[in-house]
Amino acid sequence: MKWIAAVFFILLLALQYNLWVGQGSLAEVSRLNQAIETQAAANAKQREQNDALDAEVKDLKKGVEAIEERARSELGMIKQDETFFQIIDEQAE
Repeated sequence: MKWIAAVFFILLLALQYNLWVGQGSLAEVSRLNQAIETQAAANAKQREQNDALDAEVKDLKKGVEAIEERARSELGMIKQDETFFQIIDEQAE
């Protein structure tokens, strides 16, 4: 009778080992859930950046104003027959 109890006890320990330490253990599941949350946050941030870039591309394809604004701000271009005035702030120097 003692050896049957010992066998059951060993089986119980073997099952508990897989629950706490083995593959699919509670610690591993917790770590994987944390990794999923981290990846979901990174995906959301990337999705926002993609949406902003998509809106910019659509604006550049459809509107002349966006192209004109970029030419003015990034390249310093002006229209033909347009006068450019640069105001220098003396306090900044």
